[in-house]
Amino acid sequence: MKKSLVVLFALTLCSSFVLAQNKVTVVTLQNTKESPTISKHIYGHFAEHLGRSIYGGFFVGDTSKIPNTNGVRNDIIKALKELQIPNLRWPGGCFADTYHWKDGIGPKEQRPTIVNKWWGGTTEDNSFGTHDFLNLCEALGAEPYLSGNVGSGTVQELADWVQYTNFSGKSPMSDLRQKNGRTAPWKVKFWGIGNEAWGCGGNMTAEYYAGEYRKYATFMSDWENTGGITRIASGSNSADYNWTEVLMKNIPLNMLGGVGVHHYAVIDWNKKGDGVDFTENQYFQTMKSALKMEELVTKHGAIMDKYDPEKKVAIMVDEWGAWYEVEKGTNPGFLYQQNTMRDAVLAGATLNIFNNHADRVRMANLAQCVNVLQAVILTDKAKMIVTPTYHVMKMYSVHQEAKLIPVTFQSPNYTFNGETLPAVSVSASKNNNGTIHISLVNLDTKNKNTIEIAVNELGVKNFTGTILSSAKLQDYNSFDTPNKITTNTFKGFENKNGKLQITIPPFAVVVLEGK
Repeated sequence: MKKSLVVLFALTLCSSFVLAQNKVTVVTLQNTKESPTISKHIYGHFAEHLGRSIYGGFFVGDTSKIPNTNGVRNDIIKALKELQIPNLRWPGGCFADTYHWKDGIGPKEQRPTIVNKWWGGTTEDNSFGTHDFLNLCEALGAEPYLSGNVGSGTVQELADWVQYTNFSGKSPMSDLRQKNGRTAPWKVKFWGIGNEAWGCGGNMTAEYYAGEYRKYATFMSDWENTGGITRIASGSNSADYNWTEVLMKNIPLNMLGGVGVHHYAVIDWNKKGDGVDFTENQYFQTMKSALKMEELVTKHGAIMDKYDPEKKVAIMVDEWGAWYEVEKGTNPGFLYQQNTMRDAVLAGATLNIFNNHADRVRMANLAQCVNVLQAVILTDKAKMIVTPTYHVMKMYSVHQEAKLIPVTFQSPNYTFNGETLPAVSVSASKNNNGTIHISLVNLDTKNKNTIEIAVNELGVKNFTGTILSSAKLQDYNSFDTPNKITTNTFKGFENKNGKLQITIPPFAVVVLEGK
């Protein structure tokens, strides 16, 4: 009798476990006309004079044997065009507030050198400057986002840069531009007024920076009077909500196009962990830090709503991504790290957060584009590979300029060591052609998750899918195995009576397309 009870109890436990694992998460799509458009600029990137981002990354010089256009690698241009990169932020980062733009124009052999005090103490020869960057953006079809020097620069210096890049009439700066070989202005729209003013940009208080911002913004004229300049304030360090409060309170809205937010997914700033050789606990803690983005954009947005209920001022998350210890044997100041399935999951979940807050989040810049932190591209001399994060950004590019479809659901839990995180992340959109896209992430490392979505009211019946997954969470693309992780056709779903039932494997990213 006792043996029978033990067997019955064991069977009951097993049945409960199976039911728990097979529990269906019901996601509701709200087909509303009031939804915001997901700005393409949420899918922006960042290139700083840091490590091998510019030199040895983007820029190899026009005498290099590596195929290039005016010194910029052709393979990188091709890869980023395929990614539909909407904007690129430059020259920093911390480097921006030590950068004097006139050092990077004119004959290259006459340009002065400086020491990059922030990143590795290397000598910066200024061979890659304003013309090189803005011509690169033209080649990519991307909007440039210039980060101006407030920390060690002057109001006149930044005002001159705006005139140099944007004024088509006769003026000292437009004359200088033409002397340097460029007749037509580039019409740069996005301008950052300093970077991390609370830290490397000057260690300013919020009150002091608000005053500096007003001064700089006043003299940054829109030379063509088109309303085309978007001035972006140096925003808070992650959860510094007082910073946002002070800026919104003290800067007139007509001077403010956006407020930045910087947030990195870090386990511990003193012990960040390895980019490849990590445990499940380190994965969990990284994802916990990454998912804090939901709280950040919600709380910063709520503060902004008090002063700007019409949401004219955007949140610009102009630095985000994962930050680990540098790869063994590399310069600690170069911030070079590998990119695994952990980074793919992190990118997918973060982009879903941005999509779902598209009413306020209208720009974001992954840090960084090439060879630094959570890069989408890595290079080694003539070799170039794309990372799992690249594939996620490419999968999600379908959301750019599409109408957000709000989603509601109760996520199952991903549990580890007594802590829990939402296991499922979802966002959806509808483009001008009526095509529906649904992006889904399963953060759970061991359990698949089944999701049900009613789609009969959306007017689409035929669905296809793409998945990014791999055998191990620690898998990555190397220069020897560049296609170890790549996208594949996803067939783990069926459409029954207007309801999609989707089963996502552990640590995977899926995008469904419905027509």
